[in-house]
Amino acid sequence: MGLYLCIFEDDEDIGGVDVGAYSDFGRFRDTVGERLEAKLAGSRFPTLMLHSDCDGQWTCEECKLLIAELDSIAAEFKGIPPVAFPAGWQQSVADRENLVPKSLYDCFIDVDGEHLIERIRWLCTLAIESQLPISFQ
Repeated sequence: MGLYLCIFEDDEDIGGVDVGAYSDFGRFRDTVGERLEAKLAGSRFPTLMLHSDCDGQWTCEECKLLIAELDSIAAEFKGIPPVAFPAGWQQSVADRENLVPKSLYDCFIDVDGEHLIERIRWLCTLAIESQLPISFQ
């Protein structure tokens, strides 16, 4: 099942990020936990790590916190060597787009091959500007 993070105004989708499968989002969060957090998951990045991905939402206030968390994650991931893209859609997108990761930051993409961290950060900015939450669909 796919995870789509989106912002709705009335019934119109005004912005979204197709993350891939829920397991892809889980792999991203697992990597944050394993590489950047202490033994207690959610200790450094609670907005990202402790939020349920089951039909929930990030409020505008949470988006402000999430932006700061994503900025820290991006900076730290840029100093960690890359890992291989998982087999399947991510490897196919990477091959099609000629993506060659230089760091761990480059190893997490959305279904269009864009950096996942930057896409979620963009969506947070849109949520704050529009004063609407990000929904997990």
